Amino acid sequence: MSQRAAEALFTALFSLTDIRALLRETAPSHEFDDAQKTAAEKYLATVKKQIAILEEELL
Repeated sequence: MSQRAAEALFTALFSLTDIRALLRETAPSHEFDDAQKTAAEKYLATVKKQIAILEEELL
């Protein structure tokens, strides 16, 4: 695994952890307010970007 892939993996995992925190904050309904929706969009965009890097590096 390349250094770039390792960094992408950890960055994606940190963003997923941030999403998990949002879900914990909003349990049990998981209804997001506007700020939480914006944050979730940012975290998901980061995860998608890092997955693209992982695909480039690993496949």
